[in-house]
Amino acid sequence: DLSATDVTFGFDSAVQTATEAIDKLHTTAESHHRVMLVEVMGRDAGWIALHSGMAGGADAILIPEIPYYIDKLVKKIEMRESKGSMFSIVVVAEGAKPIGGKVSVIEKKHLPWSLPRLGGAAERVAEEIERLMEKETRVTVLGHIQRGGSPTPFDRNLGTRFGVCAVNLIAGGKFGQMVCLRGNEIKWVELEQAVGRKKLVEPKGEMVMSARAVGIDFCSAPEK
Repeated sequence: DLSATDVTFGFDSAVQTATEAIDKLHTTAESHHRVMLVEVMGRDAGWIALHSGMAGGADAILIPEIPYYIDKLVKKIEMRESKGSMFSIVVVAEGAKPIGGKVSVIEKKHLPWSLPRLGGAAERVAEEIERLMEKETRVTVLGHIQRGGSPTPFDRNLGTRFGVCAVNLIAGGKFGQMVCLRGNEIKWVELEQAVGRKKLVEPKGEMVMSARAVGIDFCSAPEK
C-alpha cells in the first residue's frame, strides 16, 4: 500500500501463496457443496484479496475500500445455486467491514500502545451466511504464511534490482530515499513522498471493474 511504488517486494509472493490456497479450496468447496471463505492480509488496503481473488477465480471479494452488504453476498450465493453451482468461494481481506459497520478486532487490553489486532472478518461473514441461509460454511485464515516461504522469481529479481539501486544511491551520497518500481524501471523518491499516504484500491479503478466484468461480486451498494 505504499503510494510511491507500483509494487513492493514480497507482494507477488503473498499473492502466489493466497492464490494457491484458493485453488486448493475449490476442490473441497465443490465436493461438499460449501461456501468457503478465505481471509487474507489487508488491514486498510485490499490489494492481496483483489489480486488473489481474481487469479483464483473467487465468486466474491470483500475489501476495506468497498464496504459490503451481507444481503448482496447471500443473493450472489443463491444465484449461483439456482444455476447449479452449489459452492462459492469468497475472499475476505482482514479489514473488510459491512456497510455502516466496523472492522473485526481481537482485543488485547494489555497492549494499549499497539495497533488494534484485526481478526475474525471472515468468521463474521460466515456466521451471517449460516444465519441467513442455513448454508454450511468454512473459514480458512491464511495469516502469517503469506509472509513466508520461497519468494517468486519476480520478487527475487525485484529485490535484487532494489538492492543494487540502493547501494548505488549510498555510493553516490544520496540518503533519505526509497527505491521504487515505476512501470518496469527502478527509480527512487524522497522518504516523505514514500510514506506520505497509502495507496488504496480504487473502487472504480480498472482492476475492480475488470473483476466485476468477469462476474466477481464486491457486494457493494448499487452503482449510481
